[in-house]
Amino acid sequence: MASVDVVNMQGEKVGSIELSDELFAAPVKEHLLWEVVVAQRAARRRGTAHTKGRSDVQGSTRKIYRQKGTGRARHGSIRAPIFVGGGTVFGPRNTRNFEKKVLKKVRRGALISALSLRARDGNLVVLEDLALGEIKTKRAIAVLGNVGVQSGLIVDDSGNTDLQKSVRNLATSKYVAPEGLNVYDLLRYPKLVLTRASVKAIEERLS
Repeated sequence: MASVDVVNMQGEKVGSIELSDELFAAPVKEHLLWEVVVAQRAARRRGTAHTKGRSDVQGSTRKIYRQKGTGRARHGSIRAPIFVGGGTVFGPRNTRNFEKKVLKKVRRGALISALSLRARDGNLVVLEDLALGEIKTKRAIAVLGNVGVQSGLIVDDSGNTDLQKSVRNLATSKYVAPEGLNVYDLLRYPKLVLTRASVKAIEERLS
């Protein structure tokens, strides 16, 4: 197991913690990261783009002129795509489902790879706790600055509402509970900030 320094909210070392090699020192499998990030981004698509087909546009269904004898091309409905105001062929529909299925073990493997990547590159910070004691964005910014984090993903116990509300106004950082930790957010933010409690929760979730 790898040992990582634990710091307090002033950035001072107060101890160390042993991290599981299975979760924080595993090989980084980029193909798993890619697959899960694509799936997560696809699931967030709203899919609101929509065009009307020939059955949706307004207009009569009667044949616009007789089949033969006019010398003109054969036509039926005025709603045909060839006419101005006609329906669109193969246009986007808002009934499309963009979700991609990802196996549970692939999601787990990608999450472990993302955690290992942050630990390998030295972008993992572990704090003793993040008990701010008040809902104050300035306080959260000061604590992050003390530990050398300008932009990061902060993971702590889901009951820490002071931290959650203090961080939500920050454009460069995000708070998630251990059960909400995901690959996309891990890769989006350059630093990963954990607490002793969140390390234990993550290890319990992935073990």
